[in-house]
Amino acid sequence: MRIHKRGKPYQSNNYSVDFKHNLSLTQDENLLAEVKSYHCNDCGEDFSHITDFTDHQRIHTAENPYDCEQAFSQQSVSHPGEKPYQCNVCGKAFKRSTSFIEHHRIHTGEKPYECNECGEAFSRRSSLTQHERTHTGEKPYECIDCGKAFSQSSSLIQHERTHTGEKPYECNECGRAFRKKTNLHDHQRIHTGEKPYACKECGKNFSRSSALTKHQRIHTRNKL
Repeated sequence: MRIHKRGKPYQSNNYSVDFKHNLSLTQDENLLAEVKSYHCNDCGEDFSHITDFTDHQRIHTAENPYDCEQAFSQQSVSHPGEKPYQCNVCGKAFKRSTSFIEHHRIHTGEKPYECNECGEAFSRRSSLTQHERTHTGEKPYECIDCGKAFSQSSSLIQHERTHTGEKPYECNECGRAFRKKTNLHDHQRIHTGEKPYACKECGKNFSRSSALTKHQRIHTRNKL
């Protein structure tokens, strides 16, 4: 039995692995719980999760689950700023294969990351991590100004604008600025006339979901 000490890399034909703890190597599957990073020897990309690395390896081999009339095209470029992974469904290009794989799930509907608590599935590992905090109550992002904590970094960024007064989202039509992108989108419907929220009871349309919710209370009261 071979034992590899901490920090010593294990090399196979296709990739190398750095170990987080001491462990024995009998099969590659034994590495799943202890692996710190997976390094692809074909192109040099590094991965922190075996699932991401396995998905990536299929790009270099004939085993390509995204080959739906060649879902992607890989250009032989390696210059900084280049985007060699291009989606043949919509044409969007990416620097890293992992970003391409995550993007392609928009087209396939694949959601491989499932919550052990409630079964809800996600296309991205980061989305699952954020969701799991609804069960654990974890709020790792804290405002240094007031101490309020948040489960998502994006929520903290939006909150901090209440202290700084920053409004980075500006309307191209009238110049009005907003702290949140969603508020800008709601505002822009004033100019476009778009009303995407329809009442199922009477068919009336609204430009904001909050306005639809307020309107629906009329029907609720009438049923009482």
